[in-house]
Order: sequence, then structure tokens, then C-alpha cells
Amino acid sequence: MRSVTGYKRRERIKRGTLVLGCAVLMLSAGWFYLGGEQPSAIYDYARTLDRDSQKNGGKVELILEKGQRVKLAESDSTITYSQTGSKVTIGKSKIISRENTGKEKTAYNTLVVPYGRRSRIELSDGTVVWLNSGSRLVYPTAFPDDKREVYLEGEGIFEVAHNKKKPFMVLADNHKIRVLGTVFNVSNYKEDNSVKTVLKSGSVEVEYRGDGIWKGKETIKIAPGTMTEYEKNTGKMTSGEVDVEDFFSWKEGVLILKSSKMEDIVKKLSRYYNIEIKIEDEKLAKETFSGHLDLKESVENVIRTINKTTDFKYFRSEENNQWIIN
Repeated sequence: MRSVTGYKRRERIKRGTLVLGCAVLMLSAGWFYLGGEQPSAIYDYARTLDRDSQKNGGKVELILEKGQRVKLAESDSTITYSQTGSKVTIGKSKIISRENTGKEKTAYNTLVVPYGRRSRIELSDGTVVWLNSGSRLVYPTAFPDDKREVYLEGEGIFEVAHNKKKPFMVLADNHKIRVLGTVFNVSNYKEDNSVKTVLKSGSVEVEYRGDGIWKGKETIKIAPGTMTEYEKNTGKMTSGEVDVEDFFSWKEGVLILKSSKMEDIVKKLSRYYNIEIKIEDEKLAKETFSGHLDLKESVENVIRTINKTTDFKYFRSEENNQWIIN
């Protein structure tokens, strides 16, 4: 009888262990799928938008909450929101008013900056964002009482208005940057393999989905002069000291190179000038260059400047309007 009783007890323990194991597996799968938390409303909204509109070139475009599209002339590429979000000033004169009853749900606007253009926007809380070529920023017309969140694709320099009670957060895929008030650069181009965050002043906390088996949420705090680089495919995060001006100079029309690969330089020039540049020599694509490039000059003059430091040929193809380097 003791033997039979012991056998039954062991079987119950096995079944209980199996059920518990299945429950843990299901919970882990849920954590893996959700990344540990439900996506925010602005993240869900941003994912429904056309993600390739930055590449089309043309004018900077402001997309209002009801789908109205406002194209900005090159001389009017700055946007300013009032504190309530009810008034939007474009350039120095054009004003768009929107009715704000205070009872409606959060309304989102989208600023699309195509290749070959840049733009500056001041959000309703006073935060200023400079957007580089091929970028898209999704943001509320007025921030709710509990949080300040925006979604970025591309590259932007953020000068965040300080608010201790309401941290400012920049969202990207599996990536969140949390600050109170500081100046930093975020580069999150869809075609790039990593997300880079460079801190100029203040302090930020970067939250990301890690590379461990559970893909859990991890955080890293960085100090001024530091860059984090998050690999999108693996979830690996690295950080190190950098010269911050290298990542902020494009705002002034200057590209600073420090042992930069030719293929990376060409990618940035293609975005900045909105023109395709193709390198046919694979060895040349891996060569590194250092120096300053004046982006206020034509793309031909910039390529000519690089050509002075190494031996390669270049020409413009009339057939498909692209520059060929070999």
C-alpha cells in the first residue's frame, strides 16, 4: 500500500510540474512577443503610417490628425506649436488653427522630411527638434498630463524642455530613450542595422529589448560625450565615448569624418542631397576618410573634395541621374 501511495504521489507531482512548465512557457512567449509591455498608443499609430514617404523627395510635409497634408516651401521649413496645440505656425507667417475642446483623445501630427531636405519643429512643450533628411517624427499636438512621447524614424537632434514631473521619451522599434531635459541626437533609419543615441548635455536613460534568451527589458544610463549603439537584429547594446560634434554638425551643413568608411559617407550624402550615389569598387567602399565636408556646396564639389585624397573616378549617369564612383 505504501508503494502504491508513493507511486500516485509521484505521478501527481509530475503532472503538476508539466502544467507549471507549460504555463511558464506561455508567459515567456507572451513576454517575448510583447517585449515585456504593451506598445503605447503613439507607437501603434506610427506603425500604421506610410513608412516610405521620406524617400520620395520633394517638399517637407506636415500631416495633420484628420489626414490634411500641408507642404512646406524650402524657406518655410520651420514649425511652431502653441502650448495648447491649437495653433500651428509655419515659417514666419502661415498659421493653422485647430479646435481643441479639451475632451477629445490625443491627436497626433506627423512631420515628414524627404531626402534632400531638413526641418526644425518646436513642440507644444517647448522642445525643439531638428530633423535630418529622410526622417519622420510623430508627436501629439499637445502632450497629455502624464507623459511626453514622440516616435522617430530617421535622424533628429532634440533639445528637450525640462519638466521633472513629465519625462520626455523618444520611441523606436524595441527602443525607448527617456530624458528630463537635455540635448541629444538619435539616428534610427529603417535601412540601417542599428539605432545610435549620442548625448551632448544632461543625462538620458535608454531602454531596449535585450539579446538574452528571454528578450527582457534592459536599461542603460549614459553621460555627456557618450554614444550607445543598439543592433536591431541581435538586441546587442554597446556604448563608448565619442566626439559629439561629429553627430551634430549636419545641422550647420557640415559633415565631420573620422575614419569613416566610404560606403557610410556615400549613404549620408545620398540622403542629404536626395540623389543616388553608387560605388562599384568594393575595396574603395571599405576605405576610410577623415576631414570636413561642406554640405552647402554641390554634391559634385563634395565628391571632388573626397577625390583629392584618394584615386578614384566618378561621373554622373544621364540615363538614371545617379553618380557612379569606381
